[in-house]
Amino acid sequence: MKAAPAAQKRLLDLAELDSVIDRLAHRRRTLPELAEIDEISARVARLATQVISAETEAGDLAREQSKAEADVDSVRIRAERDQKRLDSGQVSSPKDLASLQSEIVSLNRRQGDLEEVVLEIMERRESADAQVTKIAAERDGLAAARSVSEDRRDAAFAEIDKESAEVRGKRSEVVADIPADLLALYEKLRDQFGVGAAMLQGARCLGCRTSLSIAEINRIKAASHDEVIRCEECRRILVRTAESGL
Repeated sequence: MKAAPAAQKRLLDLAELDSVIDRLAHRRRTLPELAEIDEISARVARLATQVISAETEAGDLAREQSKAEADVDSVRIRAERDQKRLDSGQVSSPKDLASLQSEIVSLNRRQGDLEEVVLEIMERRESADAQVTKIAAERDGLAAARSVSEDRRDAAFAEIDKESAEVRGKRSEVVADIPADLLALYEKLRDQFGVGAAMLQGARCLGCRTSLSIAEINRIKAASHDEVIRCEECRRILVRTAESGL
């Protein structure tokens, strides 16, 4: 392949711009905010699961408390009804009176036991509600922190994308100066090696940092100025400039 020396030299400008584009893309992929957001999101997800679990426990205790309070009310109503019968004087039989009084004592004892159960459930429910509040507050705090990180990420993205767009604009100008067949070869090599062209500086390829053999240097010296040279080691396009010393 042949190409004007000026067009070949433009490959070095293109390679430099592509290097900048690659660095910007790498920077965009590896922003610290991205890892930070992922970590926070994982923690928020875990806390959200814990909130659901705590809310479920609190809900179960609320239902358990309602049932226990209903049991207390039922026993209390029965005791009040029996007490009214006793106080009314309607029961005259000593045996029936003793039985009624015994039932009232039993009901009062039962009511006291149930009220203790209610108090114990209320304490557990209060603790569960406090846990829900605590975990939810931690979750919301992390969500707010994530939002701040996302704002920083978006600002960094905007800055990188702006710079990348400017560099791509310059790249388009350089591409216009390069023949299609030379550009196609450059792009192919860039896809394979990451860098499609490198300067020949003295006897060394700056792409792979390898010193060329004397035979290869002599071959390059004998080649016409418009011949497209490839590095014998890395196969990239070798661009000859004044620094090549040939």
